[in-house]
Amino acid sequence: MSRLGRLCPSRSVLLLCDLQERFRPHVHAFGPVLSAAARLRKGCQVLGVPVLVTEQRPEALGPTVPELGVQDLTPHPKSSFSGVPVLGAQLSAHPHLSAVLLCGIEAQACVLQTALDLLERGLDVHVAVDACSSRSPMERAVALHRLQASGAFLGTSESLLLGLLRDSAHPRFRQVLELIKEPIPNMELLQGGPWGF
Repeated sequence: MSRLGRLCPSRSVLLLCDLQERFRPHVHAFGPVLSAAARLRKGCQVLGVPVLVTEQRPEALGPTVPELGVQDLTPHPKSSFSGVPVLGAQLSAHPHLSAVLLCGIEAQACVLQTALDLLERGLDVHVAVDACSSRSPMERAVALHRLQASGAFLGTSESLLLGLLRDSAHPRFRQVLELIKEPIPNMELLQGGPWGF
């Protein structure tokens, strides 16, 4: 039977991968990606989904951007492209964990390698395509195809939040609805072909 990738807040975590200051002027559509990631982070907070943050060599690439609103969280610095080596204890702290919602940069490097390691651990990986990018649109496009071919589920920040809610009768539905009703500005990632390249 094929995996359906159903989401449940109590069995999920959100991983914000390397959304750091030094990438800001170099990453394609950084602003819209950041808006989508912030929407996802706020929605997960409303729904009680834990949030994890990684930073790639922060001494060189700077801290996580303040717009994400994760100043109260301790980021996990790393040099490896995958975030899993530095997140092992945090992932193991959730004994019923079945899914990781993943977004960040760069798609062909840290997002891809983190996703592959999570998939190897038997976890469902849900990549928020509107909250992932790279310096090159081509690298992003190829990485998203590779992620899907490897078993990751591709979605948007909105579809992932609705997947966590599952029902408009959910007591937090109105709070999440307010978040997804706010349009993401200038979504350049959705220009072009079927994957938004």
